[in-house]
Amino acid sequence: MITLKNLVLRRGAKVLLDGASCTINPGEKVGLVGRNGAGKSSLFGLLNHTLHEDKGDFYVPPQWRMAQVAQDMPETDMPATQFVIEGDVTLSLARQEVSAAEDSGDGERMAHAYMALHDAGEHDAAARAQALILGLGFRTDELERPVDSFSGGWRMRLQLARALMCPSDLLLLDEPTNHLDLDALVWLEAWLKRYEGTMLVISHDREFLDAVTDVTMHIHAAQLTRYGGNYSRFEDMRAEQMALQQSAYSRQQDKMAHLQKFIDRFKAKASKAKQAQSRVKALERMEKIGPVLADAEFTFEFAEPQNLPNPMLAMADASFGYPPPDEGSEPTVIVRNISRSVLAGQRIGILGANGQGKSTVVKTIARDLQPLAGQITEGKGLNIGYFAQQELDVLRPADTPLEHMIRLVRECTVEGRLSGQPTREQDLRSFLGNFNFTGDQVKQTVGSMSGGEKARLVLCMIVWQRPNLLLLDEPTNHLDLATREALSVALNEFEGTVMLVSHDRALLRAVCDEFWLVSRGGIEPFDGDLDDYQRYLLDMAKQSREAQRQEQRGQQRTPVVMPEAEQKQRRQQLAEKARPLKKELEQTEKRMAALALEKQRLEAAMGQPLNPAEIADTGKRLKAVNDENETLEARWLELQEAIEAAGA
Repeated sequence: MITLKNLVLRRGAKVLLDGASCTINPGEKVGLVGRNGAGKSSLFGLLNHTLHEDKGDFYVPPQWRMAQVAQDMPETDMPATQFVIEGDVTLSLARQEVSAAEDSGDGERMAHAYMALHDAGEHDAAARAQALILGLGFRTDELERPVDSFSGGWRMRLQLARALMCPSDLLLLDEPTNHLDLDALVWLEAWLKRYEGTMLVISHDREFLDAVTDVTMHIHAAQLTRYGGNYSRFEDMRAEQMALQQSAYSRQQDKMAHLQKFIDRFKAKASKAKQAQSRVKALERMEKIGPVLADAEFTFEFAEPQNLPNPMLAMADASFGYPPPDEGSEPTVIVRNISRSVLAGQRIGILGANGQGKSTVVKTIARDLQPLAGQITEGKGLNIGYFAQQELDVLRPADTPLEHMIRLVRECTVEGRLSGQPTREQDLRSFLGNFNFTGDQVKQTVGSMSGGEKARLVLCMIVWQRPNLLLLDEPTNHLDLATREALSVALNEFEGTVMLVSHDRALLRAVCDEFWLVSRGGIEPFDGDLDDYQRYLLDMAKQSREAQRQEQRGQQRTPVVMPEAEQKQRRQQLAEKARPLKKELEQTEKRMAALALEKQRLEAAMGQPLNPAEIADTGKRLKAVNDENETLEARWLELQEAIEAAGA
């Protein structure tokens, strides 16, 4: 088990843990929660030995294998599947030992090396890696794409797959859901529920924590408090604990006031001096109960829109997508023939599996993209507040929050859409203060801020513009639980229209009262709740992966229709062409069947008591069988495709 006893942990001058103690038992799934800056990631640093305790005792079983998501962005042209396979440290070491053993010529060493390679799962490594990659939202045609050909968010998904690939007894996950869509998030939850080791996860997604954890560790006031149960249970127990503490504090304050009153009244009287002195000592001995100092919650609100056009906008036979990359090429159409209206006061959650076009729809409504066909008619006075996934990257790293606000005022003045919000510098400072940018923070460069602070600045700029239509594309990626709760409350009180894309199911449940499903090139109302949608996602993902596999193997072909006489002649020609291919295919299948039997026999032999020379010979033969079988499988696929192409 993991134990911390009277632990002190500092980062610079700041004390993150002060005399903290806790125990984590094998197999427990622990959610680590607390304010930003409380020390959650630093505790991970202690567990992975990149940080060391300043005082106290800390113990992790030395034999435990640990896995975690690397935070660096991978830069490599290695194929995605191979990149993920190399996350299996045990397998990589076993492969290295096989090479070294073969070079040494030591039969006994080779025997042990081949057995270790077999035990490490060499035979199904590619299948395991590809299952992880596909589960996290990649397509089958991307399995062999170079890692550095993917965008940053997709490369971080590969880092997550690489961590899950690694056999481990302790799994550390720091915000694993930030770069995931809802379909990948549902898959990850199912995977983590099957994980048999000990897991610690930092997340600001309450439904994710509820789904995958059974213990909650709360870092507060430099202390660690353990609660049995998931995040919702933690909230209930903490509320009860705070209520009890407040009640005990109030009772103690009453008792202390009564003692003090007696002391003040009788301390000057000789006849009562002894009793007064005893009460002074009782007051001094009393262990003071601290008042409940509730965390200063972050709150904000959207101002009442100046007008509410109805409808906000109307789409007529609109097609959305991306313009042609160069002259002479065709545009990329994602969704087509959309005729829908967005009304004042609607709260729409936009759902859809990865790659179906959710962000494309939002970008087009936000005017970042032009419709490829049809038209979008905007209501008079439409004022859009748009939070894009990449909005944080649009902020200028060298500028301060105050400079961002001043520039926003200038842009709105030029465009003639001042919202009636404050425009003087002092008023802008006060407005920033509502979003926890106080004092010198308004002059801190954005490049030095955390992701959560940048997200708060973007929200501040949106609120200032006093929109009547909010388009929010994954607004919670960098927000902590308190800020997510503040956003949820603010959106519920907002009098305009909300269109929301998010993998945060708690936010979707709290804010949206209807859903649109972007799927198969169209947009339709989704008749169901988020639980229905999760079941739909799992079914669609399964069907999609199967269809992609079939397509990759050439099993989906469109027949070419031609005259009967021509067809007959063509069939005869193709039959002649296909005959040697079929013969080779038959020989290949026979050889693969023979290899399968030999592999079964060799694996059974490896489980029997053998001398070192026999183990070495068996291991070498098993490796040769696997290698030959892989080559034959690739050739079998080529022959199948060639024969099917000939018969199409």
